[in-house]
Amino acid sequence: MTQTIPAPFPALRLRRTRSTGWSRAMHRETILTPADLIWPLFVTDGQGVEEPITSLPGVSRWSVDGIVARAKEAVALGIPCLALFPNTQPERRSEGAEEALNPDNLMCRAIRAIKDACGEDIGLLTDVALDPYTSHGQDGLIDEAGYVLNDATVEMLVGQSLNQAAAGADIIAPSDMMDGRIGLIRAALEADGHHNAQIMSYAAKYASAFYGPFRDAVGSRGLLKGNKKTYQMDPANAEEALREVAVDLAEGADSVMVKPGLPYLDIARRVKEQFGVPVYAYQVSGEYAMIEAAVAVGAGDRDALVLETLLAFKRAGCSGVLTYHAAHAARLLGA
Repeated sequence: MTQTIPAPFPALRLRRTRSTGWSRAMHRETILTPADLIWPLFVTDGQGVEEPITSLPGVSRWSVDGIVARAKEAVALGIPCLALFPNTQPERRSEGAEEALNPDNLMCRAIRAIKDACGEDIGLLTDVALDPYTSHGQDGLIDEAGYVLNDATVEMLVGQSLNQAAAGADIIAPSDMMDGRIGLIRAALEADGHHNAQIMSYAAKYASAFYGPFRDAVGSRGLLKGNKKTYQMDPANAEEALREVAVDLAEGADSVMVKPGLPYLDIARRVKEQFGVPVYAYQVSGEYAMIEAAVAVGAGDRDALVLETLLAFKRAGCSGVLTYHAAHAARLLGA
């Protein structure tokens, strides 16, 4: 990019355009609106249930009727999309994750209920991975040694994707990090007539220390044996992330995601610059919890922290952000 040679001081005073509120607004380079937000929500069993999540203060698990109420709230706030995650009952979890294929599982019931209530006024992004359904907490099927099997898992993910699409999911979001799953899911969606079902791939998902509260939310804390480092990415790697993104785009992903968010802004920027595609970031549970912890001890103002971090994602080139602060941020932006 050509650089303008600046005039010398005092002909040029960069503070001039910052001297008043109207001028700052006029020169603002990055704009954040509620349309940039995706709201992750946790579904649980029952009726009239709200279960606060201790490690995610201000976030709850909701039964399907409560999720429908949150969907209507999102529509009113101008949030265009929800991301759904199920808290599967322990007795429905199994080593083979069969509940993922149940057309009446929590996820599918929530999808249908929201679509019945809100129609096309809200988009639904649905998580595709087996960890909410396995008794061992891994994102895929395992062998006797506990190693996650790629191809057998992908076969299950294809069935899970078709199950969710049939229920009315708008965006299939594979978060498992298995090789080859985007191409097979895309082919299956096309063959089954789901031509407009989008795929947002968790293309660069890192084996991060920031996921702990999420595991509380979906009920997998304590189930996981070992770790997920054989399939989620090494936090030290950036070039590998670009290879992962390139493969998923070639296989048919409509958009890609970087996860976690703030610690990986460099990855989001590089993906945007190299591929020029819609890039989303997930401001994950640990990031949310750190903001809330700072607020709780008086180390920061929630409103300012939320908006500044979300602006950072947009400034880095993200088309949008999955954030548990979505409703709060939308209220601030609409004020």
